[in-house]
Amino acid sequence: MSSDTPDPSSFSDCAPGGRINQYPLLAAPHVMLAGPVDHDMYASFRQQLADAPDKGTIVIAISTLGGDPEVARLMGDQLRLMREAHGREFLFLGKVAVYSAGATFMAYFPVDKRFLTRRTRIMIHERLITKTINLSGPLHTCVAELKANLHEIEHSILIQEEGFRAIVEGSRVSIDDLLRRAPENWYIEAEEARDLGLVLDVI
Repeated sequence: MSSDTPDPSSFSDCAPGGRINQYPLLAAPHVMLAGPVDHDMYASFRQQLADAPDKGTIVIAISTLGGDPEVARLMGDQLRLMREAHGREFLFLGKVAVYSAGATFMAYFPVDKRFLTRRTRIMIHERLITKTINLSGPLHTCVAELKANLHEIEHSILIQEEGFRAIVEGSRVSIDDLLRRAPENWYIEAEEARDLGLVLDVI
């Protein structure tokens, strides 16, 4: 980490609800993402990440009402590879709304690397599926088609729970509590997220 970059390990010593001058690096994010989490966002993410400094901490800001969770996982996995291969450090800054796939993306940052701006809200919910199954043909074929759809749902649940566990890891929220709240769309205000340990601070 460069000499002018604040040491995130010392952030916990700052007063709750800290002002932006306590975290000056967050005032000018290197990567700014807004809108639906989709392949257009992914393209912007990759370009901005490529244009970011090749040394030091990188701040990634996002504001989104949600979108494709697999794109969120794709962006998060890119950061994981860079973190593991090159020791890069990334800070997450949620602005205004971090809903659905935005929370999936946030899960790729440890809780002590997550920040929210004031009055931002996180929303976590279960994955959604809309599907019509039309059965036609030999009975064995129909059984296979039903099983294939059931396997898709079961595997999606496993992926969802992996993400949920990553969201709460290191926080004061248990996975059981999150699983209980997620079906009803859990909205978390910034200060509550901080108090629950889901993010380090609010600026």
